[in-house]
Amino acid sequence: MSTRRECQDKSSSQSEMQSDCPDPDSTSAALLLRSDCEKRWQWKEHLINGQRGQGRRRWSSAMSDHEISDDKAMWAKGRSRKCLRLGRADCARRGLIQLFSVLGGLLIVFVPDGIHRILDKWGQIGHNGEGLASWPTDFSRGILPVPCHSHNDYWRLVPLYSAIEAGCISVEADVWLFNEELYVGHSLASLTPNRTLASLYIDPLLDILQKQNPTTSFHPNGNITRHGVFDTVPEQSLTLLIDFKTSGALLFPHVVSALQPLRARNYLTRYDGKKIIDGPITVVGTGNTPFNLVTSESANTHADIFFDAPLEIMWEGPPGKKAPQRPHPEPPVYGADIEASNPEEASSSNGLGQGKSNSSTDPSAYTTANSFYASVSFAQAVGHVQRGQISDEQMDLIRGHIKGAQSRGLKARYWELPFWPISLRNYVWDVLVKEGVDLLNVDDLKDATKRDWSVKHSWW
Repeated sequence: MSTRRECQDKSSSQSEMQSDCPDPDSTSAALLLRSDCEKRWQWKEHLINGQRGQGRRRWSSAMSDHEISDDKAMWAKGRSRKCLRLGRADCARRGLIQLFSVLGGLLIVFVPDGIHRILDKWGQIGHNGEGLASWPTDFSRGILPVPCHSHNDYWRLVPLYSAIEAGCISVEADVWLFNEELYVGHSLASLTPNRTLASLYIDPLLDILQKQNPTTSFHPNGNITRHGVFDTVPEQSLTLLIDFKTSGALLFPHVVSALQPLRARNYLTRYDGKKIIDGPITVVGTGNTPFNLVTSESANTHADIFFDAPLEIMWEGPPGKKAPQRPHPEPPVYGADIEASNPEEASSSNGLGQGKSNSSTDPSAYTTANSFYASVSFAQAVGHVQRGQISDEQMDLIRGHIKGAQSRGLKARYWELPFWPISLRNYVWDVLVKEGVDLLNVDDLKDATKRDWSVKHSWW
């Protein structure tokens, strides 16, 4: 019994474990019980001290398997809490590092270092580079010209300037004659007294070119130089395509007169009888422009208005190859411009259209001396694109048109291109660019000026 009491004394703090020590009936049983209790106590002490790392010794007379499992669960739970505490500390440490990094970036923004202080304040009064932040020809600084034509440019929110900002090298103005004045608009209903050829194009171009050709002490002859509107490529000429909407014969002398401010500054491209003298502005007549007046020395005295020739008659192919059948076999009509008795009666497009007014069906009649563009409606000359794919016959037509125009020194241009769906429009654009068309007729300036114009090839 003394053995049992000793066992109970050792396990007094764990009374629930007394059931593990049986009641002995003999001395030998008591000895065995004592030995068993001591072994269990030693194992428990080893478990607690070794695995949990605690210095506290638990005395027990006996321990069941269930209690051992509970102890292991308690140890695992304690370890999880410890890991959680370590995880929170690590997250807090990483968060502080990130916070300091962000604060450091903000410090640079709001309190810039030496180089950033110079860049931010460059050219301002009292700072580095005072008075050096701009140049006299900064109007189109950084704009790269691309071969696109701003179709119906006057319709844009900001005519002319939007096209120049996008890099277009050609703009279009539809001109109507009323009361000795040239008005710009798409139709009679859209005309307003303040939208004239002078207010929308002549005067702005004159102002731009005067800025691009300043007169200074270093450059005293600013009126002699002929830098164009693009500062990056000053030799690039901007084409002003004037679409004659009323009678060409009546309109022509008024257009010649309206161009005089640009002509006086030597800003217009012209033909001097032997060669082309390039200028910052090249004027081309289309629509009802009469070809016979363009080639007339008395009407076009300065030879600075050029013609938009008919591209459809210029097809050329490889030797021995015949021109493919046109999608519209009926021949285009060429003839004399219909004149009205007075400007007011010429209130609609009463001519024959682009390239057909008093013009010739002989392709050799169109040279660089009198023409600049060679244009045609894509829908009429090439046809509709079926199933989203240009056919082989249509491709032959395109290649022959481009070759025929370029062999005469003219720039090939298609108007009335498909515009919907966008995927079809982009496909046609890509084909024309790859085939070497000189100018892309566009309404969407931003998309057009993002095209890669460097990929060109000639199949023939």
